Amino acid sequence: MIAAARTTTQTWRVSDSRTQVRFTVRNLGIPVRGSIAVRCGEVQVDGTGAPVRVRAEFDLHSLDTGITRRDADLHSARFLSVDRQPLMVWTCDRFTRTADACWLAAGLLSVRGTATPLEVAGIAEPGDGGTLVRAAATLDRRAVGIRAPRIVVGRAVAIEIDAWLLPPER
Repeated sequence: MIAAARTTTQTWRVSDSRTQVRFTVRNLGIPVRGSIAVRCGEVQVDGTGAPVRVRAEFDLHSLDTGITRRDADLHSARFLSVDRQPLMVWTCDRFTRTADACWLAAGLLSVRGTATPLEVAGIAEPGDGGTLVRAAATLDRRAVGIRAPRIVVGRAVAIEIDAWLLPPER
């Protein structure tokens, strides 16, 4: 995944300014797109560059769909309860390499005081000053306690991530 020294575990930092997290969910049958900011994150890799552990924190106050009223609804107790739980956290320590050089990361997403498994599939590629990890996942909103009629808000939330990893400082 990442070029690393052969004998030690290294911690790469997720660039909060370059990383993009986007989501899509259907609202009344129409796709609604939005984004959320990464507050902080890190990826630990072993001596071969394989991922060992990941932790990422997302700032729910930054959630943006481009429609102020919708964003306020999403921040409310009915949906994400941002005033009480302003962070969403994804952690992972189980990784499987696939035949097509991708990684499957079986992690745990914590939001609204609830935790649910969330598998993320990604591939790493060298980038400008670090490594770019392109990843995707699908979250069933009901798994984190978000209830709404399916016709109003779709169950599946498609998530796309472009995470820029910065190498350890020497």
